[in-house]
Amino acid sequence: MTPEVRPLLAAAWMLGALIAFSAMAVAGRAIVPELDSFELMMYRSFIGLGIIVLIGLVYGKFGEVRLDNFKLHGLRNLGHFTGQNLWFTALPLIPLAQLFALEFTSPIWVVIFAVLFAGEKVTRIRVLAVALGFVGALLVARPGLQGDSFGLILAAASAIGFAVSIVTTRVLTRTETIYGILFWLTAMQAIFGMITTGWDGDVAWPSLAVWPWVVLVGIAGLVAHTCLTNALAVAPATIVTPMDFMRLPAIALIGALFYSEAINIWVLAGALVIFAGNYLNIWVETRKHVS
Repeated sequence: MTPEVRPLLAAAWMLGALIAFSAMAVAGRAIVPELDSFELMMYRSFIGLGIIVLIGLVYGKFGEVRLDNFKLHGLRNLGHFTGQNLWFTALPLIPLAQLFALEFTSPIWVVIFAVLFAGEKVTRIRVLAVALGFVGALLVARPGLQGDSFGLILAAASAIGFAVSIVTTRVLTRTETIYGILFWLTAMQAIFGMITTGWDGDVAWPSLAVWPWVVLVGIAGLVAHTCLTNALAVAPATIVTPMDFMRLPAIALIGALFYSEAINIWVLAGALVIFAGNYLNIWVETRKHVS
């Protein structure tokens, strides 16, 4: 593959991710009045698991499912399951642009975790990146915006769960295939979903009107992560990250058109500050490895 083609292919993958993430948000908004986040995650995971098993049967990929890193898979999926539940719970409470902007603070938490738990060095650039991330988060969540404080807290907390998922995924991709990671993603989270949904003995069954949205969430979740992973496989993070950031203006437009959510300049400004912190850290780390 020529260097000229890689950015174009990455852009195609990221367009798929943008559509999938946006579809998941719209579908989630249609589901949450009827199902709680645990029920939604359970159904979503079983739909994803069915797709993954079918792919394994058709293409003979079950040999890629390994137990070597079972505990790390468990940590990854516990982090993702927690983050995704918080995300779906916050979904009806705050504007979509706020939700997506606060989600972009995940890489900032990745930097913090790398310093605290992986023994990586504290550099001026990393401190600046973290500072920019939190300043941006404060701009996004400033008082007076549409939505409520509880939803903002949930959205901000979801970024921590996603950060755990990001860190562990980076480690897993050194030895595991994408199929193996996705298999354990859907299988473990289906189990987590059954436990959290059934603890009170009250499990809601989706109505006929809601089932198409549930299926869409299940498919969109798999497609989004597959597209994002493949984009990073063909192009560096310095190229993929700005493309991923385009999710914010896209979802802000969707919120304005379908839910009459005002496009607030402070949300966009805060998101730009968060992006600046993320991109600065990625750019410096990339130059360090190149040199």
